[in-house]
Amino acid sequence: MARQEQVLLLEPQHELRFRGPFTDVVTATLKLANPTDRNVCFKVKTTAPRRYCVRPNSGVIDAGTSINVSVMLQPFDYDPNEKSKHKFMVQSLLAPPDMTDTEGVWKDAKPEDLMDSKLKCVFDMPAENEKTHEMESNKISTSLLKSESSTLSMKSMASSLDDGEVKKIMEECKRLQMEVQRLREENKQIRQEDDGLRMRKSTVMSAPHSSPAMRVKEEGLSTRVIALIVLFFVVGVIVGKLAL
Repeated sequence: MARQEQVLLLEPQHELRFRGPFTDVVTATLKLANPTDRNVCFKVKTTAPRRYCVRPNSGVIDAGTSINVSVMLQPFDYDPNEKSKHKFMVQSLLAPPDMTDTEGVWKDAKPEDLMDSKLKCVFDMPAENEKTHEMESNKISTSLLKSESSTLSMKSMASSLDDGEVKKIMEECKRLQMEVQRLREENKQIRQEDDGLRMRKSTVMSAPHSSPAMRVKEEGLSTRVIALIVLFFVVGVIVGKLAL
Protein backbone atom coordinates (compact mmCIF):
# COMPACT_ATOMS: atom_id res chain seq x y z
CA MET A 1 0.00 0.00 0.00
CA ALA A 2 1.33 3.46 -0.96
CA ARG A 3 2.22 5.91 1.76
CA GLN A 4 -0.07 8.80 2.57
CA GLU A 5 0.61 12.23 1.19
CA GLN A 6 2.33 14.64 3.57
CA VAL A 7 -0.26 16.58 5.57
CA LEU A 8 2.24 19.10 6.96
CA LEU A 9 2.97 22.26 5.02
CA LEU A 10 6.72 22.95 4.79
CA GLU A 11 8.30 26.34 4.24
CA PRO A 12 10.62 26.18 2.38
CA GLN A 13 9.21 23.20 0.52
CA HIS A 14 12.21 21.72 -1.26
CA GLU A 15 15.57 23.05 -0.02
CA LEU A 16 17.37 24.62 2.92
CA ARG A 17 19.84 27.34 1.98
CA PHE A 18 22.96 28.15 3.97
CA ARG A 19 25.14 31.13 3.11
CA GLY A 20 28.89 31.00 3.74
CA PRO A 21 31.64 31.47 4.60
CA PHE A 22 31.08 28.66 7.03
CA THR A 23 33.50 29.81 9.72
CA ASP A 24 30.64 30.22 12.20
CA VAL A 25 27.25 28.63 12.85
CA VAL A 26 24.79 29.28 9.99
CA THR A 27 21.08 28.85 10.79
CA ALA A 28 18.20 28.08 8.43
CA THR A 29 14.58 28.12 9.63
CA LEU A 30 12.11 25.44 8.59
CA LYS A 31 8.44 26.18 9.29
CA LEU A 32 6.08 23.22 9.79
CA ALA A 33 2.34 23.97 9.68
CA ASN A 34 -0.49 21.56 10.54
CA PRO A 35 -3.66 22.55 8.64
CA THR A 36 -5.63 19.46 9.78
CA ASP A 37 -8.04 19.03 12.69
CA ARG A 38 -5.81 16.38 14.31
CA ASN A 39 -2.49 16.54 16.10
CA VAL A 40 0.50 15.45 14.04
CA CYS A 41 3.74 13.88 15.29
CA PHE A 42 6.92 14.83 13.42
CA LYS A 43 10.62 14.02 13.24
CA VAL A 44 13.40 15.85 11.38
CA LYS A 45 16.24 13.63 10.13
CA THR A 46 19.42 14.36 8.17
CA THR A 47 22.04 12.39 6.27
CA ALA A 48 24.79 14.32 8.13
CA PRO A 49 23.75 14.39 11.80
CA ARG A 50 27.19 15.48 13.03
CA ARG A 51 27.11 18.62 10.89
CA TYR A 52 23.78 19.95 12.09
CA CYS A 53 22.04 20.86 15.32
CA VAL A 54 18.25 20.75 14.92
CA ARG A 55 15.92 22.29 17.53
CA PRO A 56 13.36 20.84 17.97
CA ASN A 57 14.09 17.69 16.02
CA SER A 58 10.79 15.99 17.00
CA GLY A 59 7.51 16.66 18.71
CA VAL A 60 3.77 17.14 18.22
CA ILE A 61 2.11 19.94 16.25
CA ASP A 62 -1.38 20.70 17.47
CA ALA A 63 -4.24 20.98 15.01
CA GLY A 64 -4.30 24.26 13.12
CA THR A 65 -0.92 25.45 14.49
CA SER A 66 2.68 25.63 13.30
CA ILE A 67 6.22 25.58 14.70
CA ASN A 68 9.62 26.83 13.56
CA VAL A 69 12.51 24.38 13.45
CA SER A 70 16.04 25.87 13.64
CA VAL A 71 18.55 23.96 11.52
CA MET A 72 22.03 25.07 12.61
CA LEU A 73 24.94 24.15 10.36
CA GLN A 74 28.14 23.85 12.37
CA PRO A 75 31.41 25.48 11.15
CA PHE A 76 33.35 23.41 8.61
CA ASP A 77 35.76 23.65 5.68
CA TYR A 78 33.57 24.03 2.61
CA ASP A 79 33.96 21.32 -0.03
CA PRO A 80 31.94 21.77 -3.27
CA ASN A 81 31.93 18.00 -3.78
CA GLU A 82 30.06 17.52 -0.52
CA LYS A 83 27.13 19.86 -1.16
CA SER A 84 24.96 17.17 -2.77
CA LYS A 85 25.42 14.75 0.11
CA HIS A 86 23.46 16.70 2.72
CA LYS A 87 19.72 16.09 2.77
CA PHE A 88 16.87 16.40 5.26
CA MET A 89 13.66 14.45 5.69
CA VAL A 90 10.58 15.53 7.63
CA GLN A 91 8.66 12.47 8.74
CA SER A 92 5.15 12.70 10.21
CA LEU A 93 2.10 10.68 11.23
CA LEU A 94 -1.34 11.46 12.59
CA ALA A 95 -1.43 11.18 16.36
CA PRO A 96 -4.11 8.92 17.84
CA PRO A 97 -6.71 10.69 20.01
CA ASP A 98 -5.67 8.82 23.17
CA MET A 99 -1.89 9.23 22.66
CA THR A 100 0.16 9.25 25.87
CA ASP A 101 3.58 8.05 24.66
CA THR A 102 5.00 9.69 21.55
CA GLU A 103 7.85 7.21 21.15
CA GLY A 104 5.41 4.34 21.48
CA VAL A 105 3.29 5.78 18.67
CA TRP A 106 6.33 5.82 16.37
CA LYS A 107 7.23 2.25 17.27
CA ASP A 108 3.70 0.96 16.65
CA ALA A 109 3.15 2.93 13.45
CA LYS A 110 2.61 0.98 10.24
CA PRO A 111 4.68 1.91 7.15
CA GLU A 112 1.51 3.08 5.33
CA ASP A 113 0.79 5.52 8.20
CA LEU A 114 4.09 7.37 7.80
CA MET A 115 4.38 10.50 5.68
CA ASP A 116 7.62 12.17 4.67
CA SER A 117 9.03 15.13 2.74
CA LYS A 118 12.61 15.48 1.55
CA LEU A 119 14.67 18.67 1.34
CA LYS A 120 18.13 19.15 -0.09
CA CYS A 121 20.78 21.48 1.31
CA VAL A 122 22.12 24.35 -0.78
CA PHE A 123 25.38 26.09 0.17
CA ASP A 124 25.86 29.64 -1.11
CA MET A 125 29.45 30.86 -1.09
CA PRO A 126 29.95 34.63 -1.58
CA ALA A 127 31.62 35.52 -4.87
CA GLU A 128 35.16 36.88 -4.86
CA ASN A 129 33.99 40.39 -5.71
CA GLU A 130 31.54 40.25 -2.82
CA LYS A 131 34.37 39.20 -0.49
CA THR A 132 36.49 42.10 -1.73
CA HIS A 133 33.59 44.50 -1.26
CA GLU A 134 33.02 43.24 2.28
CA MET A 135 36.71 43.64 3.12
CA GLU A 136 36.76 47.18 1.73
CA SER A 137 33.57 48.02 3.62
CA ASN A 138 35.15 46.73 6.83
CA LYS A 139 38.26 48.84 6.22
CA ILE A 140 36.17 51.96 5.56
CA SER A 141 34.10 51.34 8.68
CA THR A 142 37.27 50.92 10.75
CA SER A 143 38.73 54.16 9.35
CA LEU A 144 35.53 56.06 10.10
CA LEU A 145 35.46 54.74 13.65
CA LYS A 146 39.08 55.80 14.21
CA SER A 147 38.37 59.27 12.75
CA GLU A 148 35.29 59.74 14.91
CA SER A 149 37.21 58.56 17.96
CA SER A 150 40.02 61.04 17.25
CA THR A 151 37.53 63.90 16.76
CA LEU A 152 35.72 63.08 19.99
CA SER A 153 39.05 62.90 21.83
CA MET A 154 40.05 66.37 20.57
CA LYS A 155 36.64 67.78 21.49
CA SER A 156 36.93 66.23 24.93
CA MET A 157 40.36 67.81 25.47
CA ALA A 158 39.08 71.20 24.32
CA SER A 159 36.01 71.03 26.55
CA SER A 160 38.15 70.16 29.59
CA LEU A 161 39.31 73.81 29.69
CA ASP A 162 36.51 76.25 30.48
CA ASP A 163 36.52 79.95 29.55
CA GLY A 164 37.80 80.96 32.98
CA GLU A 165 40.89 78.74 32.71
CA VAL A 166 41.63 79.96 29.20
CA LYS A 167 41.36 83.56 30.38
CA LYS A 168 43.76 82.87 33.25
CA ILE A 169 46.29 81.28 30.91
CA MET A 170 46.09 84.26 28.52
CA GLU A 171 46.62 86.71 31.38
CA GLU A 172 49.57 84.66 32.65
CA CYS A 173 51.03 84.62 29.15
CA LYS A 174 50.74 88.42 28.86
CA ARG A 175 52.37 88.85 32.26
CA LEU A 176 55.26 86.62 31.27
CA GLN A 177 55.68 88.49 28.00
CA MET A 178 55.94 91.76 29.93
CA GLU A 179 58.45 90.16 32.27
CA VAL A 180 60.51 88.96 29.33
CA GLN A 181 60.45 92.46 27.83
CA ARG A 182 61.64 93.92 31.15
CA LEU A 183 64.45 91.37 31.35
CA ARG A 184 65.45 92.23 27.80
CA GLU A 185 65.80 95.89 28.79
CA GLU A 186 67.81 94.93 31.87
CA ASN A 187 70.00 92.66 29.80
CA LYS A 188 70.61 95.46 27.34
CA GLN A 189 71.62 97.77 30.18
CA ILE A 190 73.87 95.10 31.67
CA ARG A 191 75.60 94.64 28.31
CA GLN A 192 76.27 98.37 28.14
CA GLU A 193 77.69 98.32 31.66
CA ASP A 194 79.72 95.23 30.76
CA ASP A 195 81.25 97.04 27.81
CA GLY A 196 82.31 99.85 30.18
CA LEU A 197 83.75 97.33 32.62
CA ARG A 198 85.77 95.68 29.88
CA MET A 199 87.28 99.01 28.95
CA ARG A 200 88.22 99.74 32.56
CA LYS A 201 89.45 96.19 33.04
CA SER A 202 92.14 96.67 30.45
CA THR A 203 93.75 99.26 32.73
CA VAL A 204 93.98 96.94 35.69
CA MET A 205 95.25 93.74 34.02
CA SER A 206 98.16 93.59 36.47
CA ALA A 207 95.81 93.22 39.44
CA PRO A 208 95.83 89.57 40.78
CA HIS A 209 92.10 89.45 41.41
CA SER A 210 89.01 91.17 40.04
CA SER A 211 87.30 93.77 42.11
CA PRO A 212 84.22 92.82 44.18
CA ALA A 213 82.02 95.15 42.12
CA MET A 214 82.99 93.40 38.89
CA ARG A 215 82.28 89.94 40.35
CA VAL A 216 78.85 91.08 41.57
CA LYS A 217 77.95 92.48 38.15
CA GLU A 218 79.13 89.31 36.37
CA GLU A 219 77.12 87.14 38.74
CA GLY A 220 74.08 89.37 38.22
CA LEU A 221 74.49 89.01 34.46
CA SER A 222 74.60 85.18 34.61
CA THR A 223 71.56 85.02 36.92
CA ARG A 224 69.48 87.25 34.69
CA VAL A 225 70.42 85.32 31.56
CA ILE A 226 69.37 82.03 33.21
CA ALA A 227 66.10 83.58 34.36
CA LEU A 228 65.46 84.82 30.83
CA ILE A 229 65.99 81.34 29.38
CA VAL A 230 63.63 79.76 31.95
CA LEU A 231 60.88 82.30 31.19
CA PHE A 232 61.19 81.68 27.45
CA PHE A 233 60.76 77.95 28.12
CA VAL A 234 57.64 78.48 30.29
CA VAL A 235 56.05 80.73 27.66
CA GLY A 236 56.74 78.11 24.97
CA VAL A 237 55.06 75.38 27.01
CA ILE A 238 51.94 77.50 27.67
CA VAL A 239 51.63 78.56 24.03
CA GLY A 240 52.05 74.91 22.98
CA LYS A 241 49.16 73.87 25.26
CA LEU A 242 46.93 76.61 23.82
CA ALA A 243 47.72 75.47 20.29
CA LEU A 244 46.58 71.95 21.13
